[in-house]
Amino acid sequence: MILNAHSGFRYLVILAGLIVIGYAAFGMVTGRPYDKTMRITSAVFTGLVDVTVLLGVVTLLSGTFYPALVGHITMMVLATIIAHVVSVVVKRRPEEERTYAPHLVGTLVVLGLIAAGIMAIGRPLVGS
Repeated sequence: MILNAHSGFRYLVILAGLIVIGYAAFGMVTGRPYDKTMRITSAVFTGLVDVTVLLGVVTLLSGTFYPALVGHITMMVLATIIAHVVSVVVKRRPEEERTYAPHLVGTLVVLGLIAAGIMAIGRPLVGS
């Protein structure tokens, strides 16, 4: 059951990531000032990544391990770190210097790492 939840959460992570990318791109194209909605969508995305990692750790602790998981785990740990680094980078900037660019670039990188991590275990991005 935990493995199914872990696998299923990828759809929420991908959806939230696409929302972050879309909103960040919209903000950059229109020249809108950085806003609370960007911060919230990014936090939701990072939170979903964290929940997925937690479910993955629980799956590992339940005894599910095979060699291909090393690449999967490596990619997912990197993706999680980058998701958190984006929020830290933006928070440390003064409010008037905050932009959408870190969210756009960071989320693209995170989704790329997640895609690579899923494919590392021989699973498709969509489907079972």
